Amino acid sequence: MTSPECLKDAASYVVPHGIDETWLVDAALASGPRRRIDAPGAVLSVAELDGTDAVLTSSAVSIAESGTIVLDGTSDQGRRAMSLVPDHHVCVVPVSTIVRLFPEALPRMDITRPLTWISGPSATSDIELERVEGVHGQGQLDAIIVKGL
Repeated sequence: MTSPECLKDAASYVVPHGIDETWLVDAALASGPRRRIDAPGAVLSVAELDGTDAVLTSSAVSIAESGTIVLDGTSDQGRRAMSLVPDHHVCVVPVSTIVRLFPEALPRMDITRPLTWISGPSATSDIELERVEGVHGQGQLDAIIVKGL
């Protein structure tokens, strides 16, 4: 699946200002009223992000053993709110950023940056012990692994 396929049903989506435009090969995705850009000096409010169906970002490093994707807020990943508020997150994962184990990921991270770790659906149980999933972060995550980046 490609980013255009993942975003085809989104009425609107947001991208960070440093996104690789080649990931939006479909002309309808690369421009137009569906696409919104979040950039320094022109950040979208939480209400605007909440009214957006999806977000497309890249990633800093991913850990194969746990299936964890780490974002560090660089220009192709955007700020934390942008990647956490919309219900659907499409994350392009360059194969060169994938490591096998957690200890291999640490040297690749800049720990002075705001790190967002995505490791599967969140869940909580209320007082009646009913499990509710998707409480924190996206309800849907599509990870697209791309060679040659």
